[in-house]
Amino acid sequence: MPASPTSLIADYAASTTITGLPADVIERTKQVIFDEMACSAFGQRSAAGTLATKYARSMGGAAEAQILGTSSRVTAPYAALANGTAGHGEEVDGAHVVGGHPGASIVHAAVAMAERQCATGADLINAVALGYDIGTRIVAACGGKFVVRDTHRLNSDLFYALGATAAAGRLLGLNAERHVHAQALATFQTNGLYALYSEKRHISKSFCNGQYAFAGVSAALMSAAGLEGNEDIIGHDYGLLATWGEAGSESLVTADLGTRFAIEQANFKFLNAGYPIHAPVEAAMTAVAENGIDLSQIAQITVGMPSRAMRVVNGRDMHNICVQDILSASLVLGGLKLTQSPFPAVLANPAFQALRGKISMAVDPEIEQDNPNGRGARVTITLKDGSSHSQRVDHPKGHSARGGVTWSDLAGKWAGNLPDCDVEAALGVARRLEEVEDVRTLASAFAGPF
Repeated sequence: MPASPTSLIADYAASTTITGLPADVIERTKQVIFDEMACSAFGQRSAAGTLATKYARSMGGAAEAQILGTSSRVTAPYAALANGTAGHGEEVDGAHVVGGHPGASIVHAAVAMAERQCATGADLINAVALGYDIGTRIVAACGGKFVVRDTHRLNSDLFYALGATAAAGRLLGLNAERHVHAQALATFQTNGLYALYSEKRHISKSFCNGQYAFAGVSAALMSAAGLEGNEDIIGHDYGLLATWGEAGSESLVTADLGTRFAIEQANFKFLNAGYPIHAPVEAAMTAVAENGIDLSQIAQITVGMPSRAMRVVNGRDMHNICVQDILSASLVLGGLKLTQSPFPAVLANPAFQALRGKISMAVDPEIEQDNPNGRGARVTITLKDGSSHSQRVDHPKGHSARGGVTWSDLAGKWAGNLPDCDVEAALGVARRLEEVEDVRTLASAFAGPF
């Protein structure tokens, strides 16, 4: 009998070590870990981050792992919950080519478990790379973010709970049999109805990422305690792929494991906004700067995007996932800094109101054809004198297809934006993470005073 998809994943997860990772994968993984931890500390300022931290603190228990950006240590599952929620709270955490926000769930599950186990930095790097490999392949096997959303009405990030489970299980030292049960136990704790995006304060949208991190850590611990689940939750006739997978998708779950590393397609964000908004903002700001455009002379701004991305950010109630709001604020304020929260104050600005009313959205046929699932955009600014200026950005800054980021980029992103944390120390530890004997050294650099 051929091995099941779940057993193949479990066998792989139980055997991986950092020695199987190429040098460039190790480097990218360290960058992802540092950036996601910084996002969590930064996200303590969000409503979602504040509420999740308050809840996690109230649960008590052993001081196993840091709630980043705070002085609190709680049990590993609740640290993962709080950090994953805060990590997505300000919409500046990383994304991925396959869609969604794997880091907010996978990294924080791995860091919390690594702290609990006093694991080495090398073990953490391996676990995070493993989590990305498993989580993103499952999303791909289900058709990718947009198929999951449009066909199944789900937030595809729920499948990152299985990546978080693999990462946590590896750090806990589970054998292949226990990994199998952990994968099943994680599915009992996850839900991702896309309706959660309809709330207005970005709380449930953030909380789901924390919940998937929580599920990963707790499922690994449950399995270690002897709890069990279906032995092929992924490939069973009533399992994950039978429910949500695309036809013939089983091979996608395990394709090229150990030779193609999903974290290489991780993307970094430099703007507090939904990822499809980044290219329009970059395009518009570039066009204005390069052509010396006076905002008062703008007659119309047309934003062209792929149809699927446009649906995510067109006219949304949440300001930071609404392209019209973020684009108008960026232009009027001359760009947005990470620590800048322009809403709701900017809504009363007459220049903002005037500019926002001039923005129209349309599907860009060329970008739609070139990369229908991408994050590219073309912005055309038409002036009152009839002239126009157009700028196309296929991949925003930080995108893997544009080369990812450098450590200097990440230092610039976070310098001065985490006043309660030792960013310089954290950066130094992250850059040599494979040499670090105890991950708590890195987590402590992201501790805050409250």
